[in-house]
Amino acid sequence: KDRPSELNYYGIGATPMFACQFDLRFSYCLYVPERYVEEQDRVWPLAVIVHGTDRPAQGYRDAFADWADANDCIVLAPLFPAGITEPWELNSYKFIKAGDLRYDDVLLAMVDEVATAYNVNGDRFLIHGFSGGGHFAHRFLYLHPDRLLGCSIGAPGVVTLLDLEHDYWVGIRNLEEVFGIAPNVAAMREVAVQMVVGGDDTEEWEITITPGDRLWMEGADLAGGNRQNRMRLLKESFERQGMAVRHDVVPGVSHEGDKILPAVKDFFSETLSRR
Repeated sequence: KDRPSELNYYGIGATPMFACQFDLRFSYCLYVPERYVEEQDRVWPLAVIVHGTDRPAQGYRDAFADWADANDCIVLAPLFPAGITEPWELNSYKFIKAGDLRYDDVLLAMVDEVATAYNVNGDRFLIHGFSGGGHFAHRFLYLHPDRLLGCSIGAPGVVTLLDLEHDYWVGIRNLEEVFGIAPNVAAMREVAVQMVVGGDDTEEWEITITPGDRLWMEGADLAGGNRQNRMRLLKESFERQGMAVRHDVVPGVSHEGDKILPAVKDFFSETLSRR
């Protein structure tokens, strides 16, 4: 692999943040198990962990280090900084496209860069995101099911239903018009899917959309008020299209991304064991 000698030290374990060469506004860090040094001749799986609005990319990377060691998997944690599209803006990455900017292209470029330096399976990888990352993960699944082994969707505040009767972002009827990619439900059925939410994750203050809001469009109120309802309706929309969904509700947990991770790690391990 095309890896500079410095990465033999700084590229093993918890790595620095690296600028994405495709677009230097974005960066990512990795966790590479020490065992990789001795076993880099075989292809390693890759897990992508997408941060939420508060953007603790390195923290999520570190939280998956034990799992990565136990499962011989490399972890990639992207950083999509706030304020990219306008000052103080927080949310554009969650909806994948902002003007000419495509966050899915940025992530795929990161995966490709990692695949030039490490012997990883960049063709099909795992992805998990919580909250804002959950927004990103399920919309990425709609666009690139052929690139995913498994998709773990953690408590997004706003969901895009697998609904061919409503336009994006409510549904995916005009996905090809918006993104240039037609929905491929058959390919989605090949991806292992988890939806995971805390049992006490019921607050609505941050996720209520009403007429006049920037996100408002016809159908914006279809998915119900809180994250419990929205996850349930998202699951039902998947199941109507013949997709199997593992639905984890973690008791005693509110909107706390770190406390749902045991369920996510179990799902990832289960998915890798079946590959």
